[in-house]
Amino acid sequence: MLPHMDAAHNLAKWLLRNEEDAQDVVQEAYLRAFKSFGGFRGSNGRAWLLTIVRNTSYTLLKKNRAVDLTTTFDEEIHVSGHESVSPATILAHSEDAELIREAMDELPAEFREILALRCQEGLSYKEIADIAQIPPGTVMSRLARARAKLREYLAARIG
Repeated sequence: MLPHMDAAHNLAKWLLRNEEDAQDVVQEAYLRAFKSFGGFRGSNGRAWLLTIVRNTSYTLLKKNRAVDLTTTFDEEIHVSGHESVSPATILAHSEDAELIREAMDELPAEFREILALRCQEGLSYKEIADIAQIPPGTVMSRLARARAKLREYLAARIG
């Protein structure tokens, strides 16, 4: 489980937007995982641990009321004429990496979570669905919406 410490920390940090809270959540998640390890029957320890990190993060968010998790995003996303700006293009320039982080911070937790698990941790849609406890189709739609929101934010900032 220690090999997954970086993945656990990255997920917590993206969800919570705070280094100290992320460290606390990872510590709490590892403690919970250790206590319930005897009951673990799965084959994917990474997904199991990240599920614990996710749940612990959302518990903290709800407790602190830092983010309204009930927000829905059914509005149409319009990126008038700026579709050529992609996060991958900007990330290639190291001086713009901070802009990507700012854009990610603007996303709701449910979108940051999916992006972090897919883009940073390289998890499959199925693994993300298992961790987030949502259908794979929802993973795909949230990922598409998150990418569109990022594209929209970056296009507005870059011009």
